[in-house]
Amino acid sequence: MSNESILRQEILERVKEIYRLRKEEEKFNPGKTKVNYSGRVFDEKEMIAVVDSVIDFWLTLGINGRKFCEDFKNYLGVKYCLVTNSGSSSNLAAISALCSPIINNPMIAGDEVITTAMTFPTTLNPIIQNRLIPIFIDIEEDTYNIDASKIEGAITSKTRAIVFAHTLGNPAEMDKIMKIAKKYNLYVVEDTCDALDSYYDGKKCGTFGDFSTYSFYAAHHMTMGEGGAICTNSLELYRAALSIRDWGRACYCQTGEANPMGACRHRFDFKFGDLPEGYDHKYVYNNIGYNLKPLDIQCAMGIEQLKKLPKFTEARKNNFKVLYECFKKYEDRFILPRVLPKADPSWFAIPITVREDAGFSKRDFVTYLESKLIETRMLFAGNILKQPGYKDIECRIVGELKNTDQVLERTFFLGVYPGLTKEKLEYMVSCIDEYFKK
Repeated sequence: MSNESILRQEILERVKEIYRLRKEEEKFNPGKTKVNYSGRVFDEKEMIAVVDSVIDFWLTLGINGRKFCEDFKNYLGVKYCLVTNSGSSSNLAAISALCSPIINNPMIAGDEVITTAMTFPTTLNPIIQNRLIPIFIDIEEDTYNIDASKIEGAITSKTRAIVFAHTLGNPAEMDKIMKIAKKYNLYVVEDTCDALDSYYDGKKCGTFGDFSTYSFYAAHHMTMGEGGAICTNSLELYRAALSIRDWGRACYCQTGEANPMGACRHRFDFKFGDLPEGYDHKYVYNNIGYNLKPLDIQCAMGIEQLKKLPKFTEARKNNFKVLYECFKKYEDRFILPRVLPKADPSWFAIPITVREDAGFSKRDFVTYLESKLIETRMLFAGNILKQPGYKDIECRIVGELKNTDQVLERTFFLGVYPGLTKEKLEYMVSCIDEYFKK
Protein backbone atom coordinates (compact mmCIF):
# COMPACT_ATOMS: atom_id res chain seq x y z
CA MET A 1 0.00 0.00 0.00
CA SER A 2 1.43 3.40 -1.02
CA ASN A 3 1.93 6.26 1.41
CA GLU A 4 -0.82 8.19 -0.38
CA SER A 5 -3.25 5.29 0.00
CA ILE A 6 -2.47 5.01 3.69
CA LEU A 7 -3.01 8.74 4.22
CA ARG A 8 -6.25 8.65 2.25
CA GLN A 9 -7.55 5.79 4.39
CA GLU A 10 -6.64 7.67 7.57
CA ILE A 11 -8.49 10.78 6.36
CA LEU A 12 -11.61 8.82 5.48
CA GLU A 13 -11.59 7.07 8.87
CA ARG A 14 -11.40 10.49 10.53
CA VAL A 15 -14.37 11.67 8.48
CA LYS A 16 -16.33 8.67 9.70
CA GLU A 17 -15.42 9.55 13.29
CA ILE A 18 -16.51 13.19 12.82
CA TYR A 19 -19.91 12.00 11.61
CA ARG A 20 -20.26 9.72 14.64
CA LEU A 21 -19.39 12.54 17.07
CA ARG A 22 -21.85 14.95 15.47
CA LYS A 23 -24.60 12.33 15.50
CA GLU A 24 -24.10 11.74 19.21
CA GLU A 25 -24.68 15.44 19.89
CA GLU A 26 -28.05 15.52 18.10
CA LYS A 27 -31.05 15.71 20.39
CA PHE A 28 -34.58 16.98 20.04
CA ASN A 29 -35.93 19.35 22.68
CA PRO A 30 -39.69 19.91 22.09
CA GLY A 31 -40.53 23.58 21.80
CA LYS A 32 -36.87 24.60 21.65
CA THR A 33 -35.53 22.64 18.70
CA LYS A 34 -36.86 23.68 15.29
CA VAL A 35 -38.85 21.05 13.38
CA ASN A 36 -37.72 21.67 9.81
CA TYR A 37 -40.04 21.01 6.88
CA SER A 38 -37.18 19.28 5.07
CA GLY A 39 -33.42 18.85 5.09
CA ARG A 40 -30.44 16.65 4.33
CA VAL A 41 -30.59 13.06 5.53
CA PHE A 42 -27.22 11.34 5.21
CA ASP A 43 -24.59 9.33 7.05
CA GLU A 44 -20.83 8.88 6.92
CA LYS A 45 -21.01 7.29 3.46
CA GLU A 46 -21.94 10.58 1.74
CA MET A 47 -19.28 12.49 3.69
CA ILE A 48 -16.63 9.90 2.81
CA ALA A 49 -17.66 9.89 -0.87
CA VAL A 50 -17.39 13.69 -1.07
CA VAL A 51 -14.04 13.87 0.71
CA ASP A 52 -12.67 11.01 -1.40
CA SER A 53 -13.71 12.90 -4.53
CA VAL A 54 -12.09 16.10 -3.25
CA ILE A 55 -8.82 14.25 -2.64
CA ASP A 56 -8.86 13.12 -6.28
CA PHE A 57 -9.43 16.82 -7.13
CA TRP A 58 -10.95 16.20 -10.56
CA LEU A 59 -13.70 18.67 -9.51
CA THR A 60 -15.58 19.19 -12.79
CA LEU A 61 -18.01 16.60 -14.13
CA GLY A 62 -16.30 13.25 -14.63
CA ILE A 63 -16.33 9.63 -13.50
CA ASN A 64 -18.80 10.16 -10.64
CA GLY A 65 -21.14 12.04 -12.94
CA ARG A 66 -21.12 9.19 -15.45
CA LYS A 67 -21.65 6.63 -12.69
CA PHE A 68 -24.56 8.58 -11.20
CA CYS A 69 -26.29 8.97 -14.58
CA GLU A 70 -25.95 5.26 -15.22
CA ASP A 71 -27.36 4.39 -11.79
CA PHE A 72 -30.17 6.95 -11.99
CA LYS A 73 -31.41 5.99 -15.46
CA ASN A 74 -31.35 2.32 -14.44
CA TYR A 75 -33.32 3.11 -11.29
CA LEU A 76 -35.98 4.91 -13.33
CA GLY A 77 -35.89 2.49 -16.24
CA VAL A 78 -35.18 5.13 -18.91
CA LYS A 79 -32.58 5.24 -21.69
CA TYR A 80 -30.86 8.59 -21.17
CA CYS A 81 -29.94 10.81 -18.24
CA LEU A 82 -27.83 13.91 -17.83
CA VAL A 83 -27.06 15.77 -14.63
CA THR A 84 -27.37 19.52 -14.16
CA ASN A 85 -26.59 22.05 -11.45
CA SER A 86 -30.25 22.36 -10.36
CA GLY A 87 -33.80 21.27 -11.04
CA SER A 88 -34.43 24.76 -12.42
CA SER A 89 -31.61 24.30 -14.93
CA SER A 90 -33.10 20.92 -15.86
CA ASN A 91 -36.39 22.61 -16.72
CA LEU A 92 -34.57 25.29 -18.73
CA ALA A 93 -32.53 22.77 -20.70
CA ALA A 94 -35.53 20.47 -21.32
CA ILE A 95 -37.85 23.20 -22.65
CA SER A 96 -35.01 24.78 -24.64
CA ALA A 97 -34.20 21.39 -26.18
CA LEU A 98 -37.78 21.18 -27.48
CA CYS A 99 -37.11 24.50 -29.24
CA SER A 100 -33.71 23.44 -30.58
CA PRO A 101 -33.08 23.66 -34.34
CA ILE A 102 -31.28 20.30 -34.21
CA ILE A 103 -34.46 18.31 -33.48
CA ASN A 104 -36.97 17.30 -36.15
CA ASN A 105 -40.06 19.10 -34.90
CA PRO A 106 -38.99 22.04 -32.72
CA MET A 107 -41.32 24.49 -31.05
CA ILE A 108 -40.96 28.08 -32.22
CA ALA A 109 -41.67 31.49 -30.72
CA GLY A 110 -45.42 32.02 -30.35
CA ASP A 111 -46.26 28.34 -29.92
CA GLU A 112 -48.54 27.58 -26.98
CA VAL A 113 -47.80 25.47 -23.94
CA ILE A 114 -50.58 24.31 -21.60
CA THR A 115 -49.58 24.61 -17.96
CA THR A 116 -50.81 25.79 -14.55
CA ALA A 117 -50.51 29.06 -12.66
CA MET A 118 -50.23 27.14 -9.38
CA THR A 119 -46.58 26.44 -9.94
CA PHE A 120 -42.99 26.89 -8.91
CA PRO A 121 -41.44 29.79 -10.87
CA THR A 122 -38.79 27.79 -12.68
CA THR A 123 -41.35 25.37 -14.09
CA LEU A 124 -42.93 28.31 -15.90
CA ASN A 125 -39.87 30.51 -16.57
CA PRO A 126 -38.33 28.43 -19.40
CA ILE A 127 -41.63 28.67 -21.32
CA ILE A 128 -41.47 32.46 -21.11
CA GLN A 129 -37.72 32.61 -21.80
CA ASN A 130 -38.13 30.58 -24.98
CA ARG A 131 -40.81 33.04 -26.17
CA LEU A 132 -43.53 30.43 -25.98
CA ILE A 133 -47.01 31.39 -24.78
CA PRO A 134 -48.18 29.79 -21.53
CA ILE A 135 -51.85 28.79 -21.55
CA PHE A 136 -53.10 28.53 -17.97
CA ILE A 137 -55.78 26.12 -16.82
CA ASP A 138 -56.95 25.42 -13.29
CA ILE A 139 -55.81 22.69 -10.93
CA GLU A 140 -57.88 20.15 -9.03
CA GLU A 141 -58.89 21.38 -5.60
CA ASP A 142 -57.47 18.52 -3.54
CA THR A 143 -54.77 16.84 -5.65
CA TYR A 144 -53.31 20.28 -6.47
CA ASN A 145 -52.40 18.92 -9.91
CA ILE A 146 -53.23 20.09 -13.42
CA ASP A 147 -56.90 19.34 -14.10
CA ALA A 148 -56.67 16.88 -16.99
CA SER A 149 -60.38 17.37 -17.81
CA LYS A 150 -59.62 20.98 -18.80
CA ILE A 151 -56.65 20.33 -21.09
CA GLU A 152 -58.50 19.50 -24.31
CA GLY A 153 -60.63 22.64 -24.06
CA ALA A 154 -57.46 24.77 -24.02
CA ILE A 155 -55.91 23.26 -27.17
CA THR A 156 -55.66 25.36 -30.34
CA SER A 157 -53.81 24.98 -33.63
CA LYS A 158 -50.79 26.60 -31.94
CA THR A 159 -50.63 24.23 -28.98
CA ARG A 160 -47.39 22.21 -28.93
CA ALA A 161 -46.80 20.97 -25.38
CA ILE A 162 -48.13 20.24 -21.90
CA VAL A 163 -45.79 21.15 -19.04
CA PHE A 164 -46.69 20.45 -15.41
CA ALA A 165 -45.40 19.22 -12.07
CA HIS A 166 -46.56 16.29 -9.98
CA THR A 167 -47.40 18.57 -7.07
CA LEU A 168 -45.57 17.73 -3.84
CA GLY A 169 -45.10 14.16 -5.08
CA ASN A 170 -48.78 13.49 -5.81
CA PRO A 171 -49.00 11.98 -9.32
CA ALA A 172 -51.09 13.76 -11.94
CA GLU A 173 -53.64 11.84 -14.06
CA MET A 174 -51.06 10.49 -16.48
CA ASP A 175 -53.22 8.11 -18.52
CA LYS A 176 -55.60 10.91 -19.49
CA ILE A 177 -52.78 13.41 -20.08
CA MET A 178 -50.81 11.05 -22.31
CA LYS A 179 -53.93 10.08 -24.28
CA ILE A 180 -54.58 13.75 -25.06
CA ALA A 181 -50.91 14.36 -25.90
CA LYS A 182 -50.90 11.46 -28.35
CA LYS A 183 -54.17 12.57 -29.95
CA TYR A 184 -52.87 16.09 -30.64
CA ASN A 185 -49.17 15.22 -31.09
CA LEU A 186 -48.06 17.32 -28.11
CA TYR A 187 -44.79 17.21 -26.21
CA VAL A 188 -45.09 16.35 -22.51
CA VAL A 189 -42.63 17.55 -19.88
CA GLU A 190 -43.03 16.11 -16.37
CA ASP A 191 -41.49 18.29 -13.68
CA THR A 192 -40.71 15.46 -11.26
CA CYS A 193 -38.57 17.57 -8.91
CA ASP A 194 -40.94 16.86 -6.00
CA ALA A 195 -42.06 13.41 -7.12
CA LEU A 196 -39.02 11.16 -7.36
CA ASP A 197 -40.11 7.56 -6.63
CA SER A 198 -43.82 8.33 -7.03
CA TYR A 199 -45.83 5.94 -9.24
CA TYR A 200 -48.90 6.16 -11.44
CA ASP A 201 -50.56 2.91 -12.54
CA GLY A 202 -47.47 0.94 -11.52
CA LYS A 203 -45.10 3.13 -13.54
CA LYS A 204 -42.66 5.67 -12.13
CA CYS A 205 -43.56 9.33 -12.53
CA GLY A 206 -41.11 10.91 -14.92
CA THR A 207 -41.18 7.97 -17.34
CA PHE A 208 -44.34 8.92 -19.28
CA GLY A 209 -43.47 12.10 -21.16
CA ASP A 210 -40.80 13.27 -23.60
CA PHE A 211 -38.71 14.76 -20.80
CA SER A 212 -38.71 14.51 -17.02
CA THR A 213 -36.77 16.79 -14.70
CA TYR A 214 -35.46 16.30 -11.17
CA SER A 215 -34.00 18.39 -8.37
CA PHE A 216 -31.38 17.30 -5.85
CA TYR A 217 -31.55 20.45 -3.76
CA ALA A 218 -31.20 19.76 -0.02
CA ALA A 219 -34.97 19.82 0.52
CA HIS A 220 -35.79 17.13 -2.04
CA HIS A 221 -36.17 13.35 -1.98
CA MET A 222 -32.42 12.88 -2.27
CA THR A 223 -29.71 15.50 -2.38
CA MET A 224 -26.44 16.59 -3.89
CA GLY A 225 -26.69 19.90 -2.00
CA GLU A 226 -27.56 21.51 -5.31
CA GLY A 227 -28.11 19.62 -8.54
CA GLY A 228 -30.65 18.13 -10.88
CA ALA A 229 -31.20 15.73 -13.76
CA ILE A 230 -33.01 15.40 -17.08
CA CYS A 231 -34.26 12.05 -18.36
CA THR A 232 -35.69 10.97 -21.70
CA ASN A 233 -36.06 7.91 -23.92
CA SER A 234 -35.23 9.89 -27.06
CA LEU A 235 -31.60 10.07 -28.25
CA GLU A 236 -32.45 13.13 -30.35
CA LEU A 237 -33.88 15.01 -27.37
CA TYR A 238 -31.06 13.83 -25.10
CA ARG A 239 -28.43 15.26 -27.46
CA ALA A 240 -30.31 18.56 -27.75
CA ALA A 241 -30.56 18.88 -23.95
CA LEU A 242 -26.90 17.88 -23.56
CA SER A 243 -25.86 20.56 -26.03
CA ILE A 244 -27.86 23.23 -24.21
CA ARG A 245 -26.41 22.15 -20.85
CA ASP A 246 -22.87 22.25 -22.32
CA TRP A 247 -22.66 25.79 -23.72
CA GLY A 248 -24.74 24.94 -26.81
CA ARG A 249 -21.89 23.07 -28.46
CA ALA A 250 -22.39 20.50 -31.21
CA CYS A 251 -19.85 18.04 -29.79
CA TYR A 252 -21.22 15.50 -27.37
CA CYS A 253 -17.91 13.99 -26.22
CA GLN A 254 -17.58 13.40 -22.48
CA THR A 255 -15.68 16.04 -20.48
CA GLY A 256 -12.02 15.01 -20.44
CA GLU A 257 -12.42 12.74 -23.49
CA ALA A 258 -9.18 10.70 -23.67
CA ASN A 259 -8.96 10.53 -27.48
CA PRO A 260 -7.52 13.84 -28.76
CA MET A 261 -9.59 13.39 -31.95
CA GLY A 262 -12.80 13.04 -29.91
CA ALA A 263 -15.11 10.07 -29.42
CA CYS A 264 -16.16 10.32 -33.08
CA ARG A 265 -12.48 10.42 -34.20
CA HIS A 266 -13.39 13.19 -36.64
CA ARG A 267 -12.87 16.29 -34.52
CA PHE A 268 -11.28 18.31 -37.37
CA ASP A 269 -13.04 16.70 -40.34
CA PHE A 270 -16.35 18.58 -40.55
CA LYS A 271 -17.67 21.61 -42.43
CA PHE A 272 -20.28 23.70 -40.58
CA GLY A 273 -22.10 26.61 -42.25
CA ASP A 274 -19.86 29.64 -42.59
CA LEU A 275 -17.10 28.20 -40.38
CA PRO A 276 -13.80 27.22 -42.02
CA GLU A 277 -13.54 23.60 -43.12
CA GLY A 278 -12.09 21.44 -40.35
CA TYR A 279 -12.99 23.90 -37.60
CA ASP A 280 -12.60 22.19 -34.19
CA HIS A 281 -15.89 20.39 -33.52
CA LYS A 282 -15.49 21.10 -29.78
CA TYR A 283 -15.98 24.80 -30.57
CA VAL A 284 -18.95 24.55 -32.89
CA TYR A 285 -22.22 25.79 -31.32
CA ASN A 286 -25.52 24.71 -32.80
CA ASN A 287 -27.72 25.87 -29.89
CA ILE A 288 -27.94 28.92 -27.69
CA GLY A 289 -26.76 27.19 -24.54
CA TYR A 290 -25.34 27.63 -21.07
CA ASN A 291 -23.01 25.90 -18.65
CA LEU A 292 -25.44 24.02 -16.40
CA LYS A 293 -23.18 21.21 -15.17
CA PRO A 294 -22.76 20.22 -11.52
CA LEU A 295 -19.47 19.25 -9.90
CA ASP A 296 -18.27 15.65 -9.87
CA ILE A 297 -18.07 15.99 -6.07
CA GLN A 298 -21.85 16.43 -5.95
CA CYS A 299 -22.40 13.32 -8.05
CA ALA A 300 -20.24 11.31 -5.63
CA MET A 301 -22.75 12.27 -2.93
CA GLY A 302 -25.66 11.47 -5.25
CA ILE A 303 -24.42 7.92 -5.86
CA GLU A 304 -24.70 7.20 -2.13
CA GLN A 305 -28.00 9.06 -1.73
CA LEU A 306 -29.65 7.06 -4.52
CA LYS A 307 -28.90 3.84 -2.63
CA LYS A 308 -30.97 5.18 0.29
CA LEU A 309 -33.92 6.34 -1.83
CA PRO A 310 -36.21 3.33 -1.17
CA LYS A 311 -35.87 3.83 2.59
CA PHE A 312 -36.39 7.56 2.20
CA THR A 313 -39.60 6.85 0.28
CA GLU A 314 -40.87 4.47 2.94
CA ALA A 315 -40.22 7.07 5.65
CA ARG A 316 -41.98 9.82 3.67
CA LYS A 317 -45.07 7.65 3.23
CA ASN A 318 -45.16 6.75 6.93
CA ASN A 319 -44.68 10.35 8.06
CA PHE A 320 -47.39 11.54 5.69
CA LYS A 321 -49.78 8.94 7.13
CA VAL A 322 -49.17 10.15 10.70
CA LEU A 323 -49.92 13.79 9.84
CA TYR A 324 -52.85 12.91 7.57
CA GLU A 325 -54.51 10.94 10.39
CA CYS A 326 -54.02 13.91 12.70
CA PHE A 327 -55.62 16.40 10.30
CA LYS A 328 -58.42 13.96 9.46
CA LYS A 329 -59.82 14.58 12.96
CA TYR A 330 -60.38 18.18 11.89
CA GLU A 331 -61.63 17.56 8.37
CA ASP A 332 -64.47 20.02 8.93
CA ARG A 333 -61.78 22.73 9.15
CA PHE A 334 -59.37 21.55 6.46
CA ILE A 335 -59.42 20.21 2.90
CA LEU A 336 -57.17 17.16 2.97
CA PRO A 337 -55.07 16.00 -0.01
CA ARG A 338 -56.63 13.42 -2.33
CA VAL A 339 -54.73 10.70 -4.17
CA LEU A 340 -56.02 9.34 -7.49
CA PRO A 341 -56.93 5.62 -7.49
CA LYS A 342 -53.95 4.69 -9.71
CA ALA A 343 -51.47 6.94 -7.87
CA ASP A 344 -48.85 5.93 -5.31
CA PRO A 345 -47.11 9.10 -4.07
CA SER A 346 -43.72 9.47 -2.50
CA TRP A 347 -44.72 12.67 -0.73
CA PHE A 348 -42.49 15.73 -0.68
CA ALA A 349 -44.81 17.31 1.88
CA ILE A 350 -48.42 17.26 3.07
CA PRO A 351 -50.55 20.07 1.60
CA ILE A 352 -53.39 21.40 3.75
CA THR A 353 -56.07 23.93 2.78
CA VAL A 354 -57.94 25.85 5.47
CA ARG A 355 -61.67 25.80 4.72
CA GLU A 356 -63.37 29.13 4.13
CA ASP A 357 -65.65 28.60 7.14
CA ALA A 358 -62.97 27.15 9.43
CA GLY A 359 -63.24 29.99 11.94
CA PHE A 360 -59.58 30.90 11.52
CA SER A 361 -57.33 31.85 8.61
CA LYS A 362 -54.30 30.20 7.08
CA ARG A 363 -52.25 33.03 8.54
CA ASP A 364 -53.63 32.34 12.02
CA PHE A 365 -52.77 28.65 11.85
CA VAL A 366 -49.30 28.87 10.30
CA THR A 367 -48.36 31.67 12.70
CA TYR A 368 -49.30 29.38 15.58
CA LEU A 369 -47.27 26.47 14.16
CA GLU A 370 -44.25 28.68 13.53
CA SER A 371 -44.49 29.96 17.13
CA LYS A 372 -44.08 26.32 18.16
CA LEU A 373 -40.95 26.13 15.92
CA ILE A 374 -42.75 23.92 13.39
CA GLU A 375 -41.74 25.09 9.92
CA THR A 376 -44.46 25.72 7.36
CA ARG A 377 -44.29 26.70 3.71
CA MET A 378 -46.72 28.17 1.20
CA LEU A 379 -47.57 26.02 -1.81
CA PHE A 380 -44.94 27.76 -3.89
CA ALA A 381 -46.15 30.82 -5.81
CA GLY A 382 -49.87 30.18 -5.19
CA ASN A 383 -51.28 31.84 -8.30
CA ILE A 384 -48.07 32.97 -9.96
CA LEU A 385 -49.93 35.48 -12.13
CA LYS A 386 -50.45 37.56 -8.98
CA GLN A 387 -46.72 37.59 -8.19
CA PRO A 388 -44.98 40.93 -8.93
CA GLY A 389 -42.60 39.55 -11.56
CA TYR A 390 -45.34 37.96 -13.68
CA LYS A 391 -47.98 40.66 -13.96
CA ASP A 392 -47.18 41.60 -17.56
CA ILE A 393 -46.23 38.28 -19.16
CA GLU A 394 -47.82 37.30 -22.45
CA CYS A 395 -50.24 34.47 -21.73
CA ARG A 396 -53.80 33.21 -22.05
CA ILE A 397 -56.12 31.94 -19.31
CA VAL A 398 -58.75 29.33 -20.15
CA GLY A 399 -61.65 29.26 -17.74
CA GLU A 400 -61.53 30.30 -14.10
CA LEU A 401 -58.52 29.73 -11.85
CA LYS A 402 -60.74 29.23 -8.82
CA ASN A 403 -58.77 26.41 -7.20
CA THR A 404 -55.48 28.12 -8.02
CA ASP A 405 -56.64 31.23 -6.19
CA GLN A 406 -57.78 29.09 -3.28
CA VAL A 407 -54.23 27.76 -2.92
CA LEU A 408 -52.94 31.33 -2.87
CA GLU A 409 -55.34 32.32 -0.12
CA ARG A 410 -55.68 29.23 2.06
CA THR A 411 -53.07 26.48 1.40
CA PHE A 412 -49.81 25.66 3.17
CA PHE A 413 -47.71 22.55 3.64
CA LEU A 414 -45.81 20.70 6.34
CA GLY A 415 -42.81 18.45 5.86
CA VAL A 416 -42.80 14.65 5.84
CA TYR A 417 -39.10 14.14 5.12
CA PRO A 418 -37.14 11.18 6.56
CA GLY A 419 -35.44 13.38 9.16
CA LEU A 420 -38.72 13.67 11.09
CA THR A 421 -38.23 11.31 14.01
CA LYS A 422 -41.03 9.73 16.01
CA GLU A 423 -40.43 12.37 18.72
CA LYS A 424 -40.78 15.22 16.24
CA LEU A 425 -43.94 13.82 14.69
CA GLU A 426 -45.51 13.31 18.12
CA TYR A 427 -44.66 16.91 18.97
CA MET A 428 -46.23 18.16 15.72
CA VAL A 429 -49.43 16.17 16.37
CA SER A 430 -49.64 17.39 19.98
CA CYS A 431 -49.30 21.03 18.86
CA ILE A 432 -52.03 20.62 16.23
CA ASP A 433 -54.33 19.00 18.80
CA GLU A 434 -53.53 21.74 21.29
CA TYR A 435 -54.63 24.42 18.83
CA PHE A 436 -58.13 22.95 18.67
CA LYS A 437 -58.39 22.31 22.40
CA LYS A 438 -57.87 26.03 22.93
